[in-house]
Amino acid sequence: MNNSRMAKFKFLISIVIIISAVFFIINSTKLLKKPTDTFVVEKGSISYEETGTGYIIRDEYLLEGENFKNGMVQIKYENEKVSKGDTVFRYYSNNEDTLVKKIAELDEQINKAIEENQSMQKPSDMLSIEGQIEDTLDIMHNTNEIRKLDEYKKKIDSYIAKKAQIAGEHSPTGSLVKNLVEERRNLEAELNSNAETITAPESGIVSYRVDGLEGILKCNDFSYLNKSALDSYDVKTGATVPQSNEKGKVVNNFVCYLASCMKTEKADSAKIGDKVTIRLSNTKKIPAEIVYIGQEEDGSKILVFKFKDQIEELIEYRKISFDIIWWEYSGFKISNTAITTDENDLSYINKQSVEFSEKILIKVLRQNETFSIVTNYSDEELKELGFTDEEISDMVDLKLHDEIILH
Repeated sequence: MNNSRMAKFKFLISIVIIISAVFFIINSTKLLKKPTDTFVVEKGSISYEETGTGYIIRDEYLLEGENFKNGMVQIKYENEKVSKGDTVFRYYSNNEDTLVKKIAELDEQINKAIEENQSMQKPSDMLSIEGQIEDTLDIMHNTNEIRKLDEYKKKIDSYIAKKAQIAGEHSPTGSLVKNLVEERRNLEAELNSNAETITAPESGIVSYRVDGLEGILKCNDFSYLNKSALDSYDVKTGATVPQSNEKGKVVNNFVCYLASCMKTEKADSAKIGDKVTIRLSNTKKIPAEIVYIGQEEDGSKILVFKFKDQIEELIEYRKISFDIIWWEYSGFKISNTAITTDENDLSYINKQSVEFSEKILIKVLRQNETFSIVTNYSDEELKELGFTDEEISDMVDLKLHDEIILH
């Protein structure tokens, strides 16, 4: 090989070495500048939850008359609101079967007369009731539970009675509908005159789900509650309280209580007045407040939670399972592995930029084993921590969709 070729060969080798070195430096710089372990800041929430079982305690008034063995007729249906003094139900009277049969026959005649009277303009409230009847019938077609079918039948009977009353009010004197409605009203008056009627002692919502604990689980003073008493009640968790054919009750629909025996670290440190969130089996979350705490010999606590939502939905139950959310925070959700703490107990994260990373001071609001909810410090807070105005002006805030480096 002559000197000219040797020189060209050495030159090519040098070029290859230089190019390889440049690629190595570039790739090394990229790895340093932009690590692969990063994540994008999103909004989220973290919480601390525990599961428990508890008894529903209501402000409720048991309704019972002298003739409770005769059976009852519901004037107000389940969950219907009543005022103080309203008639809730009545017990069967003499000639009950005969009078009820005649009223049912009149209902059919009234309905037929309404439909055949082409000139009658149905008022909006009558049309609304007809719609409610159709909706209830649709529900009945998809129900096989005898108890539920009986409830729906009573509800339809109530709608039919209201429809007849409205029809009479909007029919001219001497018309067939008017006469039939008047005859029905006389039969009802005869029926009620011989019956014992039960009225509401206070306003609230009506329920016929009676389990015998109405006079035991009271809410004026919870000091009677203890683990032994709660365990002694023969109630299955999540079981529906059956409807009574002899008694009813009026329930305060503004407030309700949930009593539970718990033996956890959070329950042990709970205080009266603490605000928590209760999640029911239907996934509904309701705000609640701890209003009573009782200490048991085994170290467990009797906790009573007060809440004002979902009262009507819970009226079917006495004992339920639930989740208690002791705390829940929302905001910027950051992995704990991205957070470092300095000698002053201040927390920082590293934001990945195009050319370099930026150190951001953050305020940790709440933390669990995996994530933290964080926010930015206000200028006033930073000054209290000892930062100068110049240092504060140079600080970078954490923002949504920032790219953060994981350590």
